Amino acid sequence: MSEHPSDGDLVEVRRAVYRPLRRGNALEDAVARLVQTIRLGVVAPGESLPPERELAASFGVSRDTVREAIRELADTGYLVPKRGRYGGTFVADPLPQPTDDRAVTAEEIDDVLGLRRVLETGAARAAANRTLDAATRADLWARHEAALPAGPGEYRRLDTLLHLAIAEAAGIPSLVALVAENRADVNAWLDTFPLMPRNIQHSGAQHESIVTAILAGRPDAAEAAMRDHLAGSEALLRGFLV
Repeated sequence: MSEHPSDGDLVEVRRAVYRPLRRGNALEDAVARLVQTIRLGVVAPGESLPPERELAASFGVSRDTVREAIRELADTGYLVPKRGRYGGTFVADPLPQPTDDRAVTAEEIDDVLGLRRVLETGAARAAANRTLDAATRADLWARHEAALPAGPGEYRRLDTLLHLAIAEAAGIPSLVALVAENRADVNAWLDTFPLMPRNIQHSGAQHESIVTAILAGRPDAAEAAMRDHLAGSEALLRGFLV
């Protein structure tokens, strides 16, 4: 955990974390932003978050999105909702400890995730630019459908297989090895915090957009859909690890 900011810095820190979210991955961004408030000490363990309506207004999202983000973090042990006159949403005290005690630097995350964006958006574009045979088309859709009902125990593996199938569909053999190596680094970080069911659902919808664009031969749409998809997990990684 980061040290608490000084009183003189606290106003600036609050202004930084309680600002509008990007569009496209509102749930993931809201989760990441709430984790930031905890990691930066804006809300300390045992203290309460601002009310949902204030968070929704600050983030520029619906109260439903804020409520979902809070529920995710409550399910993973970071937040504790309390009812009653003195109720609210409180930061857990003590906070959950990460399963990996290796320090991860912002520079390391920038490097791995920057490479991921280049590799995987490029793979989606290249796959959409090709005339895919029936077997490849069927495999892409089957990989997508296999991941849809997966629970936390199976999702990471099936999600990885879909992303590797997209790399294979790009028709550049050396690309698959690069994506696999990069994905191993990303998965090691993702495994340090629990999978969230609503994030899995959102990822499934984004996977459908990616695969549909590839199968329709729409490279711009495939690249954009992959970029949006990657941005969601990037937000979570930066929120939990940096």
